[in-house]
Amino acid sequence: MVQINFWDEIKEEINEDELSLAQKVIEHILKKEGCPFDCEVNLTITNNRGIQEVNREFREMDKPTDVLSFPNCDFDAPGDFTQFEDEALYFDCFNPENDYFVLGDIMISRDKMLEQAEEYGHGITREFAFLIAHSVLHLIGYDHMEENDAKCMEEKQNAYLNELGITR
Repeated sequence: MVQINFWDEIKEEINEDELSLAQKVIEHILKKEGCPFDCEVNLTITNNRGIQEVNREFREMDKPTDVLSFPNCDFDAPGDFTQFEDEALYFDCFNPENDYFVLGDIMISRDKMLEQAEEYGHGITREFAFLIAHSVLHLIGYDHMEENDAKCMEEKQNAYLNELGITR
């Protein structure tokens, strides 16, 4: 099970279908990656101005981006949850109120999401699902700084979205 804590900074009410889609994508990825825990994710929808401020503050990049991911815990190996099995050693990775594994925070710019959906010629649903998938993989330790890592991450994103029937 995944609990999504949702914040809408732009007050353009995200619809229930989008929240349901986020839930579906996150749960599918965690299942495929072998996550043994109930998890919690914080999801914020903002605009270009809002994400640019956060991008500048945390990444020293003064420009808007589509999505930012802030993992709560460091993985020794991408997608390997075994290190967290001893909750006493990783108590800060778990919410003490519900014992859920806290994956971290996802921030999406609705402006960028809409721009990219048009630019790439696919629907908003596909772009939203892609940004969620991309970010969740970051939250569980995947990255795309090196060519091999980028290829692995891209293959996983595409495979998981295809399995859910979310295609371009």
